[in-house]
Amino acid sequence: MIASRWSIVSIALLLVSCGGGVDDAAVTEKSEAEAAAPARIEVAGPERHILAFGDSLFAGYGVGLTHSYPTKLEAALRKQGINAIITNAAVSGETSAAGAKRFAFALDGQRVKPDLIMIELGGNDMLRGLQPNETRANFAAMLAEAKSRGIPVLLMGMRAPPNYGPEYQAEFDGLYGDLAKQYGAKLVPFWLEAIYDKPQLFQQDRIHPTIEGIDLLVEDTLEEVEAALPPAG
Repeated sequence: MIASRWSIVSIALLLVSCGGGVDDAAVTEKSEAEAAAPARIEVAGPERHILAFGDSLFAGYGVGLTHSYPTKLEAALRKQGINAIITNAAVSGETSAAGAKRFAFALDGQRVKPDLIMIELGGNDMLRGLQPNETRANFAAMLAEAKSRGIPVLLMGMRAPPNYGPEYQAEFDGLYGDLAKQYGAKLVPFWLEAIYDKPQLFQQDRIHPTIEGIDLLVEDTLEEVEAALPPAG
């Protein structure tokens, strides 16, 4: 049973490197033409700016930005009375190495200093043969940059499937928790937990979450995102 469940995750990890297989712009355009973005829920109180920094899991691959995890998370937070504004800075196919290279640039480009950064990377590293120590170093660089700017981070953890071998699996799975402790970041240990064993919540490619899958991911992680937000200044 465990192996069959993890076969879904093994395929799902392809999602993170699949950016080149489909034209994301075309998918996004089609999705947004079919379903216009709903009006933002009006909320009183101070704005809480969140930067969603990741790969295709955040980029709305196959469903468009309207139905992406960051967009749906923003709506869920606003329903909770939090005046959240989430900037989606995800790039399909991105590795932690590529993310580390553009991290400071992405922060410099923000109109307002984020109250929180959500970092969701790592799956492509496995697909492209990056060793866990390299992934760890890339994450450390991003976390150090965020800390130097006084911006809290929420790490969206991933897991390596068993077919990568016990040593690789232990080293990869452990890096998120280790780095969270080292840099004082918050952690969602495995943010696909709610759907990884539910194939019906993946798109036809069995790689990317459906809109329903994204809804469940938002529901499952909402409380942890709320807890990661620092008190409003």
